[in-house]
Amino acid sequence: MIAPDLLVEVLALAADISLLVDPTLRVTTVLVNPTHRSFGQLTDWEGTLLSEILTDESRRKLEARLDEMAGHRRSVPAVELNHVSQNVWEFPVRYSLHRLGSDGSILMLGRDLRPMAEVQQQLVAAQLALERDYEAQRELDTRYRVLMETTRDPVMLVSMSTGRIADLNPAAALMLGGARAEIVGSAVAQEFDGRRRGEFLEALSNAAAVDSATPVEVTARRSQRRVLVTPRLFRAAGERLLLCLIDPEDRSTQASGDLGENLQRLYHEGVDGIVFADAEGVIRAANEAFLNMTDASGIGAVRGRSIADYLVRGQVDLRVLLDNVKRTGQLRLYATRLTTDFSGQVAVELSASWLNDRPNPVLVLVVRDASRADALRRAQGGLPDEGSRSVMELVGSSTLKDIVAETTDVIEKMCIETALELTRNNRVAAADMLGLSRQSLYVKLRKYGLVNKDGE
Repeated sequence: MIAPDLLVEVLALAADISLLVDPTLRVTTVLVNPTHRSFGQLTDWEGTLLSEILTDESRRKLEARLDEMAGHRRSVPAVELNHVSQNVWEFPVRYSLHRLGSDGSILMLGRDLRPMAEVQQQLVAAQLALERDYEAQRELDTRYRVLMETTRDPVMLVSMSTGRIADLNPAAALMLGGARAEIVGSAVAQEFDGRRRGEFLEALSNAAAVDSATPVEVTARRSQRRVLVTPRLFRAAGERLLLCLIDPEDRSTQASGDLGENLQRLYHEGVDGIVFADAEGVIRAANEAFLNMTDASGIGAVRGRSIADYLVRGQVDLRVLLDNVKRTGQLRLYATRLTTDFSGQVAVELSASWLNDRPNPVLVLVVRDASRADALRRAQGGLPDEGSRSVMELVGSSTLKDIVAETTDVIEKMCIETALELTRNNRVAAADMLGLSRQSLYVKLRKYGLVNKDGE
């Protein structure tokens, strides 16, 4: 009823691949759907045994189906076979088997299963990914729960969109005076006296927006305890949340009280002298250690006097201190000598801090007695001889002209190096200390090859 050419075309379009197999299971004809280009050219299959283009497992499945067909069954279930080509790559095909005529030839109409296999692989991969994500989520949730249960700090999570408490740990529930199950889900503003929802959330949000968050002082409604709520705003899964740390009011007071007490004891009982002065170097307060160093009779004897009165180089030392500390905010280990009320001298090391975060800035000096270390350095040969030490001690108290008149160029160079070291290479201060003009100092620096001192 159908012309042979038309029949071939119908068979080619009806299936993705069609195989005509003779009774010896040798492929005689291969028809590939012209609209299905994924198979490529399979004309090399013609004339080969069917078993040569199937995997071992597929051969056994095909033999089972052929045995069923030999039992004169009208319909045989379709069979899925995996083909293997000469390029050693496999592809699955679902075949329906049809016996033709009386010679035992078989027509195999196949449907390519690769698209379905790819979809199945994608589904399996997606399922595995979901399982991995689920396990990771369970692990993170377990960590979160353990952390919330074991931490001693009261912590509370508040949703910004609903204004309700999303979660809190047992320490926070105890601080608020209720059970965790009762508090979770309640409006956060209702847990504190005299607070409205919008106002309280706005106060927490404003406090969280500041880098150094300021605690919000409130009273817990259930426990009637004064607490400090320190919020921190963050975003998770598109939702804004507040992580609130709850502290009792007396904790911060106790901490600040302990710190103040410790600092006060350090000031009065410490071994290093501590001096507070104004921006001009006038002493406002000094501790007992400084009074012992200067042999002062009491605080009234030093208050109102300039620090320069107790420095061996007087205004020169004070100017160097003030210039450096105002420029950098602090000065460490400035070596000099203190003069006592009875004309004695004590080798000291000064550390200075400039507190300018107030209307009237304060200069803070920490004075450490270095006389023992100075004696050890001298005993170990830190200075060449007694004459050189005497010359160095004259730097700052006499002009360079008077010193050089009695010394050699070596001593002059030593004096300039000492002045540069004392002033931290501040050449203007060094020139003032040596009683030179800036031009004269630069001339001598070039003379002794000190122009590039300290990398300049």
